Amino acid sequence: MMTTENNWTAVCGQNDLISDSGVCALVNDTQIALFYLKKEQAVYAIANHDPFSEANVLSRGLIGSKGDDLFVASPVYKQHFCLKTGRCLDDENTRIHAWPARIENGLVEVLI
Repeated sequence: MMTTENNWTAVCGQNDLISDSGVCALVNDTQIALFYLKKEQAVYAIANHDPFSEANVLSRGLIGSKGDDLFVASPVYKQHFCLKTGRCLDDENTRIHAWPARIENGLVEVLI
């Protein structure tokens, strides 16, 4: 892990990602779920911790969309979390952390 300008942290290589799926990375003792949408060449970073099941499982969830919202469905109780904001689409009082993420020179970087 390497920190670059403005606190962007290199987490892994782009080749470590799985197209249209999630992987988990440990960044500063925090589990982050990374989701890579190959068609858009976009990567999203959210907390891996599911607040409903209290398990670190969101990287194993399925990606989908509801209107304009891209989401991951928790593999445990199926709540939907927006990949851009971390907002729970099923419970307006629940939100998980979401970080800006990007692919730069073949590296996946997260703004910590």
